[in-house]
Amino acid sequence: MELHFTQSFEEDYRVLPHIVQKRLDHKLVYLLKNPRHPSLRTKKMEGRPDIWEGRISQRWRFTFEISGKKYILRRTGMHDILRNP
Repeated sequence: MELHFTQSFEEDYRVLPHIVQKRLDHKLVYLLKNPRHPSLRTKKMEGRPDIWEGRISQRWRFTFEISGKKYILRRTGMHDILRNP
């Protein structure tokens, strides 16, 4: 699998606090190695059957799609980004 970053994800990432960026970087390594890693808590989003969410921390999330052999990273930010994944 490989990672693909949407423009929205890149824009979101740039404004994250540095410590959250570092945590997200580690979580993306977990995603590539084992998408079911317990610390990610990955799950399909309700009402969005093709979009998944992953956990960075209690307050921070990221969303992604799976397309072939790619994870398409859509958004990242505080929990409220899940309203517009």
